Amino acid sequence: MKQLVILSGKGGTGKTSLAAGFAHLAREGDFPVKEILADADVDAANLELVLRPQRQETHDFSGGSVAVIDRLSCNLCGICAGICRFEAITELEGGDYEVDPIACDGCAACVYQCPENAIHMEVQLVGQWFRSESRYGPLFHAELRPAQENSGKLVTIVKQNARLWALDNDCPLVIVDGPPGIGCPVISASAGADLALVVTEPTVAGTHDMERIIQTTTHFRLPTLVCINKADIYPDGCTRIETYCQEHAIEVVGKIPFDEVVTKAMILGEPVPSYQPDSPASKAMEEVWQNVLKHLDIQPNQITTEEIL
Repeated sequence: MKQLVILSGKGGTGKTSLAAGFAHLAREGDFPVKEILADADVDAANLELVLRPQRQETHDFSGGSVAVIDRLSCNLCGICAGICRFEAITELEGGDYEVDPIACDGCAACVYQCPENAIHMEVQLVGQWFRSESRYGPLFHAELRPAQENSGKLVTIVKQNARLWALDNDCPLVIVDGPPGIGCPVISASAGADLALVVTEPTVAGTHDMERIIQTTTHFRLPTLVCINKADIYPDGCTRIETYCQEHAIEVVGKIPFDEVVTKAMILGEPVPSYQPDSPASKAMEEVWQNVLKHLDIQPNQITTEEIL
């Protein structure tokens, strides 16, 4: 079983559109492969908007803790408010003290300083993760509650369950739609992967952030490929990306042209190769898909027609 993680140094490069395109090509393209899908971008999980899955399982995800004041035990000394460096504890008009759960960072300094032991920490329910069934197979995804932080732990849970499901059901491939950037969620999404596909665009920001994510994957010794999206909007920028990749021995496995079909497919909630297979973007995505399969050393036709149906 192989894991492909699709990354980008910045948001908006077309990472999710490419992941949805791969999902379609894996099941219904000329080179079918039985795959499991995982959306590791839990801050903005958009893959389900395209695949329109039916949720089969829902699980709560508990994150950090916040301080809670027991007003019956509190003697209103105000030590907790003075010790809190995040200014999460405020004095109310009646003299009572209250903790702002959004401002509280969970450091528990107030718990240790309270002379009456009137403060305790409570674990927060910060989100949920799901197993869903889509037209292209199982999808593991998650969502965070508003104002909650993504530490990477939720990403790990999504990926681990997708991996275990793939092993239990003899699926040769897990496609992970990773988060943007280079932070903790990206590292969690990349852990254990066999190949990273970096999606970039020929802009100054796209090139700069592509270099940062390649430095990250290189640090973790993760084999990396590059796909240039909207490659024809700025030829000089595209040339700079190709030059950088050549200097760092990284293969550019495809260049997807700007195509209005991508926007139309996105509005209708369809993968681009499914919406219009003969469009320039669809043909370019299929070329990228074939090149990725070669690097993963996955043989086509590892799924039967009966399994698709």
